[in-house]
Parts: sequence; C-alpha cells; structure tokens
Amino acid sequence: MAAHTYILLLAAICVGAAYSLQCYTCSYETSNSNCKTGTTCPSGSGYCQTDLVTASAAGISVTVISKNCSSSCTPSSSSVATASTSTACCTTDLCNVSGAISIKSGYAAIVLVMGIILMFFSDSLL
Repeated sequence: MAAHTYILLLAAICVGAAYSLQCYTCSYETSNSNCKTGTTCPSGSGYCQTDLVTASAAGISVTVISKNCSSSCTPSSSSVATASTSTACCTTDLCNVSGAISIKSGYAAIVLVMGIILMFFSDSLL
C-alpha cells in the first residue's frame, strides 16, 4: 500500500507542476463577445476570474466586463440602487467563457481523488 501511495503522490505533484491554467482575459469591455482572448496564466494563478458591473440610469443600461487570471478568487454579487457587481471564479482551462458564477474542480484534483478511490478498491480486493 505504501508503494501505491508514493506513486499516486508523485503523479499528483507532476500533473500539478506541469499544468498551466488558461483563462479568457479582457479589461473593461462592454460585451462578453469582446472577451475571447485566451491567455496562459502565470504560475501561482489557480483561478479564472470574471468581474461584471452593470449600472442603469434614465433608461440606459451599461455593462462592463473584465476577465483575468488570479491567485485567489471569491465569488460574490451585490446590488446598490441601480448598479450591481458580481465576481465569478472557476479553475479549469477557459472556463470563464460566460462568466457564470461557479467554482469548478481542476483536472488534477479529479485525478487525485479517482486514484485514491482506486487505490482503496485494489487493496480491498487483494
């Protein structure tokens, strides 16, 4: 069992080290269709973040969207009078295409969990 654990740990470290997150990025755009530039994030950036600000006055509504790579991200939304803001976070490649508020699991985490489950099943079958 110890050998399985070490191999699984080594694989998780290698997958995590080789993986560079990709996010859509843009700054202060008025349409999501203008936010389709894919960018490879710098190391340490584990989230794709989307910030959306909407304001309206005298029947005119303005929306501004920004997307970027981030080392930390907290989903949120708030409204004051005729303005609202929201922040969406996700952790898979190009996941911030629409800016939907959610946190998605990274591939490395899924592989790690599946490996642990398989390790326990293989030990119980022996």
